[in-house]
Amino acid sequence: MNQPIPNGTIRTIDGVRRIHYDGYWIKAYDAPADSLRAKRRLIEALTRRLFNHVEHGINIPGKRLKEARAAFEAETDPERRRVKGAMLAGALFNRATDIFTRLVDLQAEGVDVTQDSALMRECGQCLQESLSLGKLVRHISGDEGIDELWGEPFRAFSIPIEAFYESRYIKIAQTLKDIDRIAGVMINSLASTPIFEGIAGDVRAFATAAKIKCETLRTDPHIFDIWTDFVVAQEHLSAFQPRFSSAPTPDLLQMATDGKQLIEQGIQLVSYLTRARVTMPKSTREYVDRCSHFGEWTRQRIGAPPSGA
Repeated sequence: MNQPIPNGTIRTIDGVRRIHYDGYWIKAYDAPADSLRAKRRLIEALTRRLFNHVEHGINIPGKRLKEARAAFEAETDPERRRVKGAMLAGALFNRATDIFTRLVDLQAEGVDVTQDSALMRECGQCLQESLSLGKLVRHISGDEGIDELWGEPFRAFSIPIEAFYESRYIKIAQTLKDIDRIAGVMINSLASTPIFEGIAGDVRAFATAAKIKCETLRTDPHIFDIWTDFVVAQEHLSAFQPRFSSAPTPDLLQMATDGKQLIEQGIQLVSYLTRARVTMPKSTREYVDRCSHFGEWTRQRIGAPPSGA
């Protein structure tokens, strides 16, 4: 009997160094040496990444932290308080990055910066508070938050860089699993309907390109081909059109409309997952439910068996 592969196992597969987590062989990258300078670069990158994926208007400069806090504390309306809490989270996040940047500059000038210095403690407190407020912040889709993105800078701040990289592989493996899950339910729900016959190949090609993009850093020399493959696969799937063998009935027209909407929603969700490289459990669960309902509805009307194609 084959023994399970332990997480963290590293192998070279087809000339590429990969690390195994939860059933996936993920492209492995060397972690930079652990230093304040390396952590600064990492936290700056995580900051840019965060604001690329969350709702607009919360990227408040750290120097406006007092104003953001006063606005939040004075607000009593729940809906407005959520938005102002999100803005405060953004200001805290940026204040932490500002402090860390200055600390690295001081270290470069020969100033000894200790982990228990007042500024280091303030940086950690800002990150911790921004993390607690991060639950108020929504993804750019408006559907849910991505708490994982708020926690990453604090983890990068508080643990060795090598341990941080390891935690990222775990999250990537979880994301790859959800991409496979979304592709599977798209195929099962749509491919059993004659008007969407042949879509399985396009869905699989898109999911494969998405998973490769998800595991690849922007600094990877192969990113130009990998991103291009992902975009082209997305365009091919989006261009898929329902096929009618005869004049469509009202039911078939409704199936075509609903099915195309599911395709576009699936493309958008997989794209969000691929770029963020963290799971979106609420959005994924709701999408799977919509696909399942569509599959049941179509099978009741055309009598087709479920497809695992």
